Amino acid sequence: MKLIIALCLVSAVTAGSLLRKYDYSPHNPQIVRYENDNPGSGNYRYYYEQTDGTKQEQKGEIRNEGTEDEAIVVKGTFTWVGPDGVTYTVNYDADENGYQPEIEQGPGGGVPPAVVASLLG
Repeated sequence: MKLIIALCLVSAVTAGSLLRKYDYSPHNPQIVRYENDNPGSGNYRYYYEQTDGTKQEQKGEIRNEGTEDEAIVVKGTFTWVGPDGVTYTVNYDADENGYQPEIEQGPGGGVPPAVVASLLG
């Protein structure tokens, strides 16, 4: 009985020290939302969002099921905040035509057109 109590105390102390060492800073983001719908039939959808602003959503479905042209079609988006503080978003389709991304850059990225025009005179 004393051995069981001693093991429980050691476990509690170890767990406590591990929790104190765990880094909850922006360099170690936490998941704040997670959804996953995958019934195993080829169609699926998932989404997650983290405390650092990173997000991803993807939906896949089978096109032309049961035919010679059967393919999985994927549509999705992912977003993150770069080290420059700018939010970047990539929207994409992936199908029989390959991976087709469109990249968006939020405010703060690049040099504004008015500044470029004023520098060029």
